[in-house]
Amino acid sequence: MWEWIRFLVGTLLLCAGIITFALEVFGVYRFHFVMNRMHAAAMGDTLGIGVSMLGLIVYSGFNFTSLKMFLVVVFLWLASPVSSHLIAKLEHTTDEELEDYCEVKG
Repeated sequence: MWEWIRFLVGTLLLCAGIITFALEVFGVYRFHFVMNRMHAAAMGDTLGIGVSMLGLIVYSGFNFTSLKMFLVVVFLWLASPVSSHLIAKLEHTTDEELEDYCEVKG
């Protein structure tokens, strides 16, 4: 009985991760401004990888392999915001037309 529950929970988490990745891809192609694309990609990666890996952890049970998968999730949760910040900073520094997008009209 517990194996079926673990299977169903793992399947639901993996499906939620795949849906998150699909929404991320839609957001990356839908938005026109690079900062919006970057935000969609960073948020989708962080949430999608976390939920997908949690589903794999549930599938495999709680063992040494699941500990390694959890450490991968922690590393990606720490690395993704840093890389997104650096990409945004590079875009802000090098984009000459950024003021056109950031102009506040009132």
